[in-house]
Amino acid sequence: MKTQRFQGHGLQMTADVGGDPASPAVVLLHGGGQTRHAWGSTARALIDAGWYVVSLDLRGHGDSEWDPNGDYSLDLQVEDLRSVLKQLPSRPALVGASLGGLVSLLTVGETQELVASRLVLVDVTPMLDPEGEARVLGFMTAYPQGFASIEEAADAVAAYLPHRPRPSSTAGLQRNLRLRPDGRYYWHWDPRLFDRLRASPQFQAARYEAAARNVRVPALLVRGQQSELVSPENVKHFLDLIPSARYVDVAGAGHMVAGDRNDAFSAAVLQFLESS
Repeated sequence: MKTQRFQGHGLQMTADVGGDPASPAVVLLHGGGQTRHAWGSTARALIDAGWYVVSLDLRGHGDSEWDPNGDYSLDLQVEDLRSVLKQLPSRPALVGASLGGLVSLLTVGETQELVASRLVLVDVTPMLDPEGEARVLGFMTAYPQGFASIEEAADAVAAYLPHRPRPSSTAGLQRNLRLRPDGRYYWHWDPRLFDRLRASPQFQAARYEAAARNVRVPALLVRGQQSELVSPENVKHFLDLIPSARYVDVAGAGHMVAGDRNDAFSAAVLQFLESS
């Protein structure tokens, strides 16, 4: 894959792209506080299957630009995605995890024209478990002073994800950290991100519900069976909103489905994308 820049809504966005641009396209959108590297081998599996893949860093994440005003509202993130979609050679499938899934849902469901060919939501629905959401946000904002070393960051992740085997290498984690002049490692996102998201009145189920009812492309929900955010009741509510949607439960995975069970996740997504 190669790194490519796209024009967002007033910001430059960074993505890894791979495959033949003439092939059917798929855009991967990570969760809040993650980067385009969060997809593990999913991008490679899609490319090998003949897809043109764009794995995008959301604004304020990874190597995409930070908003000068610290504005990471959903409206601007949707505008970013709409801008990127206009620069692609074909109408892509959208695969969005958590925050990336909500941005994808709003982009598809609040746009009159068809901007995507398919929609995959990864462990996110219009209704979320409030305790689970608080736990996720609590971890993301728990280390404002950063880490003294990559190993210290790895310890924090291992404590947060006890069900996931600890990687033998920290190379993957290092791509999600920035070494600042003070010699400490910080997460690879703008620390103002979650202040704006948590304060935003847009984080309400009613908006997501309305968007879901307006989804007119094939849709798939992939849930981690051990998810702390998406309960079976949330799944039922989602399927009531989009009766034609498909649903896959990935055993042994929590909220970070692609990271916990990448092979099973990739297989489920590929089966859906290649179905008629």
